[in-house]
Amino acid sequence: MDPNQIEGVNRWKAPKGGFPWIRASIFLMAIGVVAIPLTPQGKKVLQRIEQRLQPAKTAQDIDADDIMRQAEARLREKYEQELADLRKNAEEAQKQAAAAKKAGEPEVLPRIDEHTAATGGDVIKLRSGIPFKTQVKVEKGGLASKERVDDGSYVAEYTLSVKVPEPSKTLEQLQKVNPDLGKLLPGLEGMLEKAEVSRWFYQLYENKTQRLRKDATKLTELLTKHNFYDCETMLNLRHPETNRRVFLMQAEMDVVSDGSDGDRLSTMPDSIVNSTYYQPFTSYGWPKQTKTPNPMVSGWEKRIGNANRELAAAGTTAERKAWLRDRIKYLKRGIEDMKYRSFLIAEYDPFIVIGVNLLTASGDVYAPKVGDYAVVVHGKMLYPAIVGDGGPTFKVGEASLRMAKQLNARASSYSRPVSDLTVTYVVFPGSREAKKGPPNYEAWRVRCGELIGEIGGLGEGVELHQWQDLLPKNELPAVATPEGETPTLE
Repeated sequence: MDPNQIEGVNRWKAPKGGFPWIRASIFLMAIGVVAIPLTPQGKKVLQRIEQRLQPAKTAQDIDADDIMRQAEARLREKYEQELADLRKNAEEAQKQAAAAKKAGEPEVLPRIDEHTAATGGDVIKLRSGIPFKTQVKVEKGGLASKERVDDGSYVAEYTLSVKVPEPSKTLEQLQKVNPDLGKLLPGLEGMLEKAEVSRWFYQLYENKTQRLRKDATKLTELLTKHNFYDCETMLNLRHPETNRRVFLMQAEMDVVSDGSDGDRLSTMPDSIVNSTYYQPFTSYGWPKQTKTPNPMVSGWEKRIGNANRELAAAGTTAERKAWLRDRIKYLKRGIEDMKYRSFLIAEYDPFIVIGVNLLTASGDVYAPKVGDYAVVVHGKMLYPAIVGDGGPTFKVGEASLRMAKQLNARASSYSRPVSDLTVTYVVFPGSREAKKGPPNYEAWRVRCGELIGEIGGLGEGVELHQWQDLLPKNELPAVATPEGETPTLE
């Protein structure tokens, strides 16, 4: 008996003689399988099969994708700006060299027979706001051919001293920067008795010092003193009776001006649509509800066209081509996302920004998540909001342009509304809605009011701010999509 034969299954034998129909059929099927992907219809069929075979993304997966895309976009924006600055500086240097060349012969200088340089020092303030003490020590040496190979002949010693702050823990400490906090939210006093400093406060300043170490060793521009000391405290609080958790952060406020939504804003200025720095996305997003296209798509399609033309140019370097291909992939992914999803608009929607490391943290019940409700306290006013976007891990205290302008009418994308550490961010972890959708400012206000009620309520005579919808009416008619279906934009 054959040891490889399965028991109970007889070996099939081909009949002798006649045309091998079965073999021929298998051969034709194989040819068809190979040929189908080469046709346009075949490609669409395979794409649909592949999409159906892919597991459906959970809400957590979508959140993580949104946050990581947002972080990637900010990094790209930073490095593209640095590259533009380098190019600008190089062009300026070339202009200065050309001007010097046209100036003619240099003037005759007096003869010098010996070294006259002496040791000297100075104290200046760097652009980052750090006092910089310098001293150049000069002494006579040997022959240049000898000194140039001596490691000790040309040495720079550089020490950066920085003090890492302690967090505020008591109401008295918090009221040094926000005197009305206890009156606005009287329940905080009891909660602060057992307050715990969030691990993310220490992680924030660890990230800052690590960044300083990296930048200092390369003698690049350092994190500014202002941005180093941008956070007074982060506290984990819990109400003793309701057990409602609160993440409290005391910081400044910078401005974020990203986001787009064709359903609510069908047109945007050309300066934004064609900008290489404006990001159409926010971490908080939801399925599109109409067929009105996102206005940012056209600008991103133009950028793909420009990239393809540069790829085809004869003088484009291999390194640049690799960067362009990567950029095209990124832009295509973004366009697909804009076709099927909508996002907050920083100019119109009130939201705050939290570091991506907190938004993606697991195991910390106090760490805010995208969509959690929040209240911004400044002066004697309280503003309802949500956690709408993710920011860098070495900096905190950001909000949308709409929120910033409410605190300071002079705020802009280039001007922060509050430079002092006088803004209190009260976030209610675990409060986000199961289903995301377009902003409903009144619903946000009501829900924030309910959450504040669970931590002692508002002070006497205090009310939450009422946001008004400032969005212009869409010029294009919005075509509703049946619930549960995803709109298709051809």
